[in-house]
Amino acid sequence: MTSVLTVNGGVALNGTIQVRGAKNFVSKAMVASLLGETPSKLTNVPDIRDVSVVKGLLELHGVSIADGRSGGVLLLDPSNVEKAHVSDIDAHAGASRIPILFCGPLVHRLGEAFIPDLGGCRIGDRPINFHLDVLRQFGALVEKRAQGIRISAPQRLRGTRLALPYSSVGATEQVLLTAVRADGTTELRNAAVEPEIMDLIAVLQKMGAVISVDTDRVIRIEGVDSLTGFTHRALPDRIEAASWACAALATRGDVYVRGATQPDLMTFLNVFRKVGGAFDIDDEGIRFYHPGGELNAIALETDVHPGFMTDWQQPLVVALTQASGLSIVHETVYENRFGFIDALNRMGARIQTYRECLGPTPCRFGRRNFQHSAAISGPTPLRGADIVVPDLRGGFSHLIAALAAEGGSTVSGIELIDRGYEHFSEKLEALGADCYWQEREPIGV
Repeated sequence: MTSVLTVNGGVALNGTIQVRGAKNFVSKAMVASLLGETPSKLTNVPDIRDVSVVKGLLELHGVSIADGRSGGVLLLDPSNVEKAHVSDIDAHAGASRIPILFCGPLVHRLGEAFIPDLGGCRIGDRPINFHLDVLRQFGALVEKRAQGIRISAPQRLRGTRLALPYSSVGATEQVLLTAVRADGTTELRNAAVEPEIMDLIAVLQKMGAVISVDTDRVIRIEGVDSLTGFTHRALPDRIEAASWACAALATRGDVYVRGATQPDLMTFLNVFRKVGGAFDIDDEGIRFYHPGGELNAIALETDVHPGFMTDWQQPLVVALTQASGLSIVHETVYENRFGFIDALNRMGARIQTYRECLGPTPCRFGRRNFQHSAAISGPTPLRGADIVVPDLRGGFSHLIAALAAEGGSTVSGIELIDRGYEHFSEKLEALGADCYWQEREPIGV
């Protein structure tokens, strides 16, 4: 038997929910604790599956982890870091791609690291080859074996000069976590500068790293001999905050997101207002609501920070199905991010995808035969359907569509949403959603 969520849609979401630390930062800060010679304390940690996976991987490598007395606090002691068996890493990591970021810290601490084959959400090409090339440039030896990949360093890693072909968040994280204890200075050009990256830099600086960030996306890291632990409060999850904002808009609701902050959401807030949504900001969070009347069609292009975040695109597309006119969305970050649209069309949306770049400037996917632009005609009433969650962000977008639709929907594969959205079932209940869990036999049984 498998659990599915049954949603009776057409109910406006109203109430208050809490967002805690960003999924895309917290797991990286946990990995950074490996670099320290004394314990670290991380607060505002969400209770999500990605955190559990990283916690287990760290414990496999000898890191002692204790939960603080109040929820959302992790105490990480790396005093007894040791090698872990690659099969244990593989079994525990599952589809997570986080093991690749363990490599630099483990090579510094142990002289070697093992990683299994890596998974992750199927939203685009996220090869690990660049990560491996980065490690080679630092002087690491990379050996491909039947069980996975072994990375080793016969001597201390050394600083290097790198330039990213694209401002990749994962590649920037790899460089930061490897360069801080390398011998000499590392220069990274065309680096990602997302808020989660800046918060990781803040953590590393607290540990004793010397890192400067220039206005032209150049990051320079001066390697140091040793690092200490850190005490840090994770920045709030701007993706989750925006997702609930879109849910409020699509259902004509009113949701107060406690913990959401304006600075990291400024680009989203501008677009939210242009579509016709309203928001009020105070010291504790942001209230997102549908003020009444029609929503407006828009033209939108995703981009790296400070552009419109790709993870905001999917939930916003659901809201755009209720806007009057033709909206255009050009996805420039992940080439296969429109896989969730088929389910929306089955629910009554009118969305057409295109291989051409429908944005103001051609992007790197324009000549590679990817459906990376979309035209959304609205408003269209949505109707309930049976939905299978394809990936984390697309899955939450499907959930928003089910909440906005007339009639009942069943959502399976819901465990994917647990990766990045803390206690989302309880939050739905707090917002007055009409939904419940039930057990069903898996498809094909």
